[in-house]
Amino acid sequence: MIRVARPRSYDGCVNPLADAHDIDDTRLLDAYSTAVTRVVETVGPAVVKIQSDRGNGSGVIFTPDGLVLTNSHVVARADHVTAMLPDGRSLRADVVGRDAGTDLAVLRTGTDGESLPWATLGSSKALRVGQVAVAIGNPFGLQHSVTAGIVSALGRSLRTESGRLVDDVIQTDAALNPGNSGGPLVNTRGDVIGINTATIVPAQGLCFAIATDTVRFVAAKLIRDGRIRRSYIGVAGQTVPIPRVLTRHHRLAVSSGVLVTSVEPKSPASAAGLRDGDVVIGCGDTPVTAVSDLHRYLTDERVGVATRFAVLRGTERRQLTVVPAESQRD
Repeated sequence: MIRVARPRSYDGCVNPLADAHDIDDTRLLDAYSTAVTRVVETVGPAVVKIQSDRGNGSGVIFTPDGLVLTNSHVVARADHVTAMLPDGRSLRADVVGRDAGTDLAVLRTGTDGESLPWATLGSSKALRVGQVAVAIGNPFGLQHSVTAGIVSALGRSLRTESGRLVDDVIQTDAALNPGNSGGPLVNTRGDVIGINTATIVPAQGLCFAIATDTVRFVAAKLIRDGRIRRSYIGVAGQTVPIPRVLTRHHRLAVSSGVLVTSVEPKSPASAAGLRDGDVVIGCGDTPVTAVSDLHRYLTDERVGVATRFAVLRGTERRQLTVVPAESQRD
């Protein structure tokens, strides 16, 4: 056995601060453990295992009457879907609607009026890099597994294996594996801050979740209409801060915007002259501060309507006219 010596002062006396540091570290670890445990106790009962004839995944109940959020790819083209609760009950789940563009779906469980445990959707706009994030799901069919990490980045764009581009994505190092898809990412207050969607293989510590500000908007549309008919401009982007010197110089009302990371060929954005590196700060009279703002703006009523996009190109401010087309994504 190797004994680690306690730190001593220069005169060989025991450092009285060493025990204090040990106590502080123990308290911090205990507080972290308590926070994660409280999250699991609060949200865990609302996390379900999604089973279909196409595969398995995870989901989270977000209303007392049994509406469930999950990933679109988990239930795509599935004929039969069930939701298994942590207490072992298995409920039939019907697809209310799904949106491949954000990889989100809403299911309705057959509860016969019974109230079920449900989780609260928080706001992803309040997130900060470095916050603790807890993922709950069913990786490889191992029901109700929990991992924890931190929020690594915000406002990412992610191209899935199917080739679709998903925006407004949270990056986290809370470990995800096949079967976690559709489960909740939760903060230490017990609020759902994202719906887990993907990992990058073989990278480690690069896991992604759809932010709840996008989730809430998409879920409302799916519950009302069963689908989302949205306009399309053909860019990939991520939320970025705008340097103060530029906000002051141009007297901008926003402190962040959407950095264009790629423009699809022959798309409305390409025809309008949008380029990689442009930062979108406005659509029409609507300020754009994040990718979720673009999601909200590019709805069905924008199809075919010429729209002024305010962008920063380097240090210059420009106006470009974009005519959104109807998205053909499944």
